[in-house]
Amino acid sequence: MPVAALRFLCDCAHHLSAERRLTCDMSKLTKRDIVVAISNQTGMVQHDVFEVVQRTLDHITNSLANNVAVELRNFGVFQPRLTKPRVGRNPNEPGSSFVIPPRATVKFKAGKIMRQRVEKLSRELKEASDKQAAERAAAEGAQSASN
Repeated sequence: MPVAALRFLCDCAHHLSAERRLTCDMSKLTKRDIVVAISNQTGMVQHDVFEVVQRTLDHITNSLANNVAVELRNFGVFQPRLTKPRVGRNPNEPGSSFVIPPRATVKFKAGKIMRQRVEKLSRELKEASDKQAAERAAAEGAQSASN
């Protein structure tokens, strides 16, 4: 798949600025968003792109269900693992406890490039949050001074 097809994350309008990401609670990328973006960038028919995306996700799911780790370079590693059994308690029945059995889960470890980009996002969001807090404090200070 060409690199241009993977740039869709940067091109989605609701994923651009840090201030927008801070204020947009409903911001999420769906499978449909991915299909439409790749289709627009590659010129492929959306149905064909959907088939490729769905088969990719199915293959990842089947591998994990068969206890096979999935490594996607520069993205991350999905690894099936078994949780340890642990003791659970019902807050409505003090003193009673039960064992929560082990179960299979998927652990995800971000790759280097993803980790770096998310760390950059953390800095941007913190700066935007600090800026909004300063603006609110200035507005409150101006309002209390006028009273």
